[in-house]
Amino acid sequence: MRYSEMFLPTVREVPSDAEVASHQLMIRAGMIRKLTSGIYSFLPLGYRVIRKVEQIVREEMNRAGAQEVFLPMVQPAELWQESGRWDHYGRELLRFRDRHDRDCCLGPTHEEVITDLVRNEIKTYRQLPRNLYQIQTKFRDEIRPRFGVMRCREFAMKDAYSFDADEAGADASYAKMAEAYRRIFTRCGLVFRAVEADSGNIGGSYSHEFMVMADTGEDGIVFCSRCDYAANMEKAEIARPASRQIAREAFLPLDEVYTPDVRTIEEVSAFLGVSPKQIVKTLIFNADGAPVAILIRGDEEVNEAKVRNYLNCSELDLALDDMIFEVTGSPRGFAGAIGIKTRIVADYSLLHMVNVVMGANRADYHVKNVNMGRDFEISEFADLRVIGKEDPCPRCAGELHFARGIEVGHVFKLGTKYSEAMRAVYLDRNGREQTIVMGCYGIGIARTAAASIEQNHDDDGIIWPMPIAPYHVIITPVNVNEGSLRETAEALYRSLLERGVEVLLDDRDERAGVKFKDADLIGIPLRVTIGPKRLAEGKAEVRQRRTGETSIIALEAVEAFLMEKIRLDMS
Repeated sequence: MRYSEMFLPTVREVPSDAEVASHQLMIRAGMIRKLTSGIYSFLPLGYRVIRKVEQIVREEMNRAGAQEVFLPMVQPAELWQESGRWDHYGRELLRFRDRHDRDCCLGPTHEEVITDLVRNEIKTYRQLPRNLYQIQTKFRDEIRPRFGVMRCREFAMKDAYSFDADEAGADASYAKMAEAYRRIFTRCGLVFRAVEADSGNIGGSYSHEFMVMADTGEDGIVFCSRCDYAANMEKAEIARPASRQIAREAFLPLDEVYTPDVRTIEEVSAFLGVSPKQIVKTLIFNADGAPVAILIRGDEEVNEAKVRNYLNCSELDLALDDMIFEVTGSPRGFAGAIGIKTRIVADYSLLHMVNVVMGANRADYHVKNVNMGRDFEISEFADLRVIGKEDPCPRCAGELHFARGIEVGHVFKLGTKYSEAMRAVYLDRNGREQTIVMGCYGIGIARTAAASIEQNHDDDGIIWPMPIAPYHVIITPVNVNEGSLRETAEALYRSLLERGVEVLLDDRDERAGVKFKDADLIGIPLRVTIGPKRLAEGKAEVRQRRTGETSIIALEAVEAFLMEKIRLDMS
């Protein structure tokens, strides 16, 4: 491609609304332009990268035995009502009515559609297993789109769905997809880690996220230095402490204290002169319309994903003031566990606590020296808090490390969540009806490209890994008006094209410095500079974008040098 003919509007200034490097550089490098909040147009340079990622995904999905389909983006409400998600998915689901007044939605994902397709076509165990995938546009009406194409409302996703006769088959499909994902992200040149994750709105019993390691990532992850345990912060487990006996002789008398307008942990700690570790927070949650009290140590943070999973509820929110008063008889900020008539679940952090401080269920009062077993009873303990740096690995007790990551892929064991609700069944060898076991597997296409930029950039611009670079080589004659420079560049350009090299010829009538700046900004891995001094010597300069290493090479050897570098970087 000739630069002079390409629609490539680069920008020198950093956009004011772009918070992260990938967003800034994708706009500056002429890859994307914003249409409206969370919705972007891809320009030619950006779309070339997207197609490269898609091709790698297709090759590895096909290699793993999946077959490509293409499903409708507009989905009828009836399917979502069958699965039970129409009322529970939330406001991210863009609902509308068509001209016949039928409820529809724009697909944020395709579990319902693919399950409907399969239940109508697969009737017997002989047709299983199957794995179907697509690369298609999704829409999720994010409340706060940000970070450019990493969290937008309209986006391209590869979503695959496996269908198996039993759990053993589903496990094999899950493992096959996880391995395909490892190959995909390795081929894209990414440094990544697979971590255990919460299944969220998709549902299912087990899932892993594929995280690209980046300091700018919006997701926290933990991983063990001794074993292979890794999880995101929502899922990261905390092992139950070993049991030990607490002597009742250590219990001090209850002491109710007047604490006027003292509500927060920090205020209670300062007012009573106690450590936050000695205070118990009593949080009242609304779980599918029913109140539940969650108890946790004052210096810890509740992990709502863990609470939701433990309670097995669809909707979970902190209770409003009227529910808090109904349960505790007190306003917000003074709730405690003594005497309340509702389900109580305590975090493991309370197991060995004695003489704690908690709300007195009375406005402007707290109680000191509260003890389980004497003052209130707890029958349910669970891992309900956010993991901390002092916590050991839940598998081997090794040291945990914390990092940031960008989720680019997610694999789920769905089990029979959708097939049972939507009656996707088959006849087994004995003619008995069985429910199909499902899995689903997603990759954010543009998000993968953006994550690559987060890992591969410097102050001058993008540094593309060769497999997903928009072009492999850029040829830069320093002065296109000088005949010998132009002719040499043109000859090399045509020869590389004939050999299948993806090459961009910067034939603009611009200063050399401008061309070099643009080449660095758009991140082409190899730059060939044709200048008068080197040309007089029968040579050209080849610069590697990633390392900055420059080689002076005889003109007749340039092609072979480039071909070898491309081969090595693509492998």
